[in-house]
Amino acid sequence: MRLRAVITSAVLGAALAVPVAAPPAAAAPPGCTANDAEIYAAPPATVPGKPGDLLACRPAKLTNIPGDVPMKAWKVRYVSTDAKGAKNVVTGTVAVPDAAWTKGGSRPTVAFNPGTLGSGLQCAFSKQLAGQYVDMYEGGNLQLFLKAGYAVAATDGAGYLDGQVHTYMIGANAGHALLDVVRTSRQVPGGTLTADGKVGISGYSEGGAAALWGAQLAASYAPELDVAGAAAGGVPGDLKLTAKQLNGSFFAGFLADALIGLNAAYPEMPFTELMNDKGAQAIKDVKSNCLFGTLAVFLGARIENFTTDKLSLERLYALKGPGGVTWGEIVDRQKLGVDVGTPASAAKYKIGFPVFQYRGWLEEIIPHETEDGTRQAYCAAGINTTWKNTYPTEHLSTDWGAAGDVANFLGDRFEGKPVQGDC
Repeated sequence: MRLRAVITSAVLGAALAVPVAAPPAAAAPPGCTANDAEIYAAPPATVPGKPGDLLACRPAKLTNIPGDVPMKAWKVRYVSTDAKGAKNVVTGTVAVPDAAWTKGGSRPTVAFNPGTLGSGLQCAFSKQLAGQYVDMYEGGNLQLFLKAGYAVAATDGAGYLDGQVHTYMIGANAGHALLDVVRTSRQVPGGTLTADGKVGISGYSEGGAAALWGAQLAASYAPELDVAGAAAGGVPGDLKLTAKQLNGSFFAGFLADALIGLNAAYPEMPFTELMNDKGAQAIKDVKSNCLFGTLAVFLGARIENFTTDKLSLERLYALKGPGGVTWGEIVDRQKLGVDVGTPASAAKYKIGFPVFQYRGWLEEIIPHETEDGTRQAYCAAGINTTWKNTYPTEHLSTDWGAAGDVANFLGDRFEGKPVQGDC
C-alpha cells in the first residue's frame, strides 16, 4: 500500500528529512517584529492575557504551500488553555490571500490542525510550512483553502515551545488551541480579518480528532465565533481501541507519540519511573523525531518491552495517580462523541452546525470501529452529520483524496447552503 511504501522509505532513509535554511521573511507590519527565538521561547511562569490574545508575531514565507498563491502570512504566538483549565502558550500560522474577498460579508477563516507531524520541536507545523524542516504533507490542502479565498489559521498544537513536548492527542488542549488561533488571527497587526467572519474547522487524523474537539468545545469555549461547519477525517475517536491496534504494529510510533503526549499533559501520573533502559531511550527518541523518523524507530514495537515490569496497556490503564485517578480514566476523557448533542439538548458539548466525517475504504491504521463509532455517536445525538467512507485510499492518501470534498463542504457552509446529513 502507498503508506507502507512511504514508511519503508523512511526506515531506510529517515535522515533525509533534514533542517534547511529558513527563507527570508517579508517586511514586518508595524508591531509584528518578533524573531523566531521569541516566537518559540519557553513560556513565562505566569501567562499574560486571555485565551486567543496575540503575544508575538512575525511575517513568514510559506514555501511548503505549493502553487505560489499570493498571500500574507505570519507565525504567531498566542494564549490558550490546557486540559486542566490553566493558561498556556501555543504557536501557529495565519495566512490571508492577497486577492480581495468578493463573495459577500467578511472573509471566512479555516481553523486547521495538521495530522501527525511528530513531537520534536523542529516538527512544528509553522516551522515546516515556512520551509525550516521538511517532513510534512498537507501544504496542498491549505492551498485549496487559500485559492478559494479563505484565510487559514493553523495551530501547531500545544507543546512546541522550547523545553516542551507536544501533548499529542489531548482533546481539550487541541480543541482550545484550534479555536484560539482563530481569535489570534484577527489581531495580527496589518491583518484584515474581522470578528464577524465565518469559521470552518478542518483536520485529518490527529488533526481530525482536534477538529472534532474544536467543534465540541466551540459553543462553550468560544461562543463568539461564527462556526459554520467542521470537517474531520481519519479520526481516532477512541484511543483505547486505537492503541490496541497500534501496539506491535507497523505504525507503533503513533502509540509512542500518544504515550509521551499523555505524560507531557499529566506529569503527575506514574510514567518515567516505570521505564527500563529501553523505555528511557524511547522517550528521548519521541522527543527528537518527526513523523517518519518516529515510525521508523518504533516499527513493530510493543509497549510491554519498555517498562521494567513489562506492563501491558491494560495494566498501565489501571495505574493510579494523585487523588486515585487512573491512566485509563484520563485516556477515556479524550474519547470523542461522549455527551454531545444539539444546542437544544442538555449535553455537555453542543454542536449547532453541520459536520462532515470521513475515512478511507482501505484505512489500515485507525480501527474502522472507532471511526464509524464516532460518526454513529454524532448521529445518535441528532447532530447534522455527513459521512463518507468510500474513498479508495488508505490512511495517509485519504487526507489528499478527500481534500476537495472538505474544501467544498466548508465552502458551501460559508455560503449558507443547507445540507441534509445522511445518518
